[in-house]
Amino acid sequence: MQRTDWQGVMPAITNPYRPDLSVDHQRLADLVVRLADAGSTAIVTPGSLGEGGALSLEEKVAIWTTCTEALEGRVPVVAAVSAVSTDQSVTIARAAESAGCRGLMVLPAYAYDGPWSEIRAHFATIFEATGLSCMLYNNPIAYRVDVRPDRLAELAAAHRNLHAVKESSGDIRRVREIRGVLEDRLAIFVGIDDMAVEGAAAGADGWIAGLVNALPEESIRLWELAVEARRTGEREELESLYQWFLPLLRLDAVPEFVHLVNLVQAEFDMGDELVRGPRRPLEGPVREHALKVIAEAKRTRPGL
Repeated sequence: MQRTDWQGVMPAITNPYRPDLSVDHQRLADLVVRLADAGSTAIVTPGSLGEGGALSLEEKVAIWTTCTEALEGRVPVVAAVSAVSTDQSVTIARAAESAGCRGLMVLPAYAYDGPWSEIRAHFATIFEATGLSCMLYNNPIAYRVDVRPDRLAELAAAHRNLHAVKESSGDIRRVREIRGVLEDRLAIFVGIDDMAVEGAAAGADGWIAGLVNALPEESIRLWELAVEARRTGEREELESLYQWFLPLLRLDAVPEFVHLVNLVQAEFDMGDELVRGPRRPLEGPVREHALKVIAEAKRTRPGL
């Protein structure tokens, strides 16, 4: 992958499981082909939605192999690299390259918020471990590490294979701030579903998407319309689709987002609710609210 390959809608995919919670590789292959057919520009796995922390390295390698074989080079597979130590992250990155992945989405070390010198060294070591194109995943809400634009620029200057950033701070101002500091050096991706339209308006290049797992055509169309509106100012179709989609997209912006995206997939016949422990399928008010949102979305689903 090159800098120009980082654009468009890249699904962060969920894992289809068998009843014993082993990965169902046939359904996985079917999912990524469906997402590619809808217009996705890459497949990202296994990130938060893919329950990367609940998978062994062997399982991750098997997932990457299935995805690359099923896609036959049509779109790249991007491996999420996350672990509690730098050495483990390097092992994951190199295994992803061997399995045929063409890019990496690199996270800070889990459960550690140290000084910038240590965080910088962690990212640098992973970027240098392979020749793969890399995206830095900035999510200070989840990981307590905030790679602000000046620090991002420092990494970009030192590592030519750093091509993109997934920005999940929740602050839409960051898109323009990053662009102001780095110009077009990095592709900027929105990392939260209910900020996709706002991110496109601010100049983002792409969207690492969650609800696309359940609604691929609607997700791709939403992004296309948002990018088109930035160019032409035409927003009528965009606003109509966005108002329909927004209650579902908000399900990606709450603590139970993994459970909820799987639930939406199940309700739209794109998957099931199975998740690995400590997660369990949702019960109670959160589930009841989500089912009401989903029922209304199914009732009013627009034709594309």
